[in-house]
Amino acid sequence: MKTAALCLGLALLAPALHAADSGAGMREFLASRTARDQQVARQIWEWAEVGYQETRSSALLQQELAKAGFSIEAGIAGIPTAFVATAGRGEPVIGILAEFDALPGINQDAVPQRSPIAGKGAGHACGHHLFGTASVSAGIAIADWLKRSNTPGTLRVYGTPAEEGGSGKVYMVRAGLFNDVDAVLHWHASDVNFAGVDKALANKSAKFRFRGLSAHASGAPEKGRSALDGVEAMNLMANMMREHIPSDARMHYVITSGGSAPNVVPDFAEVYYYVRHADAPMVESIFDRLVKVSEGAALGTGTTVDHEIIGGTHNLLANEALARMMNQQLNEVGGFAYSPDEQAFAEKIYATLISPSVPLDSHSVVQAFDFERPGLGSTDVGDVSWTVPTVGLRTATWVPGTPAHSWQATAAGGMSIGFKGMNVASQTLALTGKELFLRPDILARARAEFDERRGPDFRYRALLGDRAPALDYRKGVPGGN
Repeated sequence: MKTAALCLGLALLAPALHAADSGAGMREFLASRTARDQQVARQIWEWAEVGYQETRSSALLQQELAKAGFSIEAGIAGIPTAFVATAGRGEPVIGILAEFDALPGINQDAVPQRSPIAGKGAGHACGHHLFGTASVSAGIAIADWLKRSNTPGTLRVYGTPAEEGGSGKVYMVRAGLFNDVDAVLHWHASDVNFAGVDKALANKSAKFRFRGLSAHASGAPEKGRSALDGVEAMNLMANMMREHIPSDARMHYVITSGGSAPNVVPDFAEVYYYVRHADAPMVESIFDRLVKVSEGAALGTGTTVDHEIIGGTHNLLANEALARMMNQQLNEVGGFAYSPDEQAFAEKIYATLISPSVPLDSHSVVQAFDFERPGLGSTDVGDVSWTVPTVGLRTATWVPGTPAHSWQATAAGGMSIGFKGMNVASQTLALTGKELFLRPDILARARAEFDERRGPDFRYRALLGDRAPALDYRKGVPGGN
């Protein structure tokens, strides 16, 4: 951490440095990168590589950073597609997160009607192609400014794979890669421009694997023990269990293997579960009960069961000091306008949405600051936020009202609407990063708030335990290998 003398010295220098660069130069620099950023984002959109298999996407982002003079350390934390890119020198140390994995099964062309692309098994329905590209571009802009202004400080861009259920950042946190960082910035694709505080739920996931005995389902059913019966019994009991867990908890599942033919008693079946709640200990308690449910299902069906923890993430730890500062930067950047073609595209998408929650013109404005905005998703950014003061924003890369993980999100993310929202994100990240390098007082307030919210007795523990990265969790599914 910084010494008191360094903090005082930077605080005294801050006004002069602000005068030397009000942010206009950084925004002009990013404007010069617009065409290249669109090319990079579109290429990653087309590849649509799923978690831990993002070989080309990761390499492309690393190439952009290396060309800009960053030093690259790849294959970190036991993950081939993870990387840390570093520029600058000394303190403070500011990190920017960059995601780039796609979702299996949500395949869509960049057109305003349902139109899957033949032969493609995955899609960027959560906008991580935009996420990674904007974060890298913002990092390059900050590094350029650090060098031009001779400002002390180190910038790191973290290439973070497999956010979608793979918990890539958790392994990076566990490896100590954020231990010396003063603040971390991130963002996410969305349907509005917002830089308050989004909540996120803690999450623990696992694949439950049942094994039985195969037999002819008609000729000798008494000789078989159906692994699929085990899965179905587990699901039935889990659905009954919902009545007896907190009402704000979430459990959901998908049967990933259920047999191959109706006339063969399945000797193997698998179901993939998520458990979520705002409180990490509650997630662990519910998950432990779910394990007991699986054991009961196996006992009742004459099968056996084991489970593999796939992911586990903490809830997001809010930081109001950082959020208010980032909100100021987002308001400086502002929203954006649609061209006539984009407006027509957006109107067609909007007509397909069920009860859109915001007006169609929400892309042009910044949402009011809110420190208590609810959130029911989960993200491995949560584990970062319990390790270092962390702040993020969302920008309208999708047509307003569009939900994440939808074909409509994939469509808008592959064309100019997504690219314009991405540019708002890169500008806001860059301006926020610059502000943190110039304002040690903000970093000090953020650290004090962080320490208070964590509490003096907090000790970080990964919800996924000590398991190695689940590098094959997407193999065998659409979009995987």
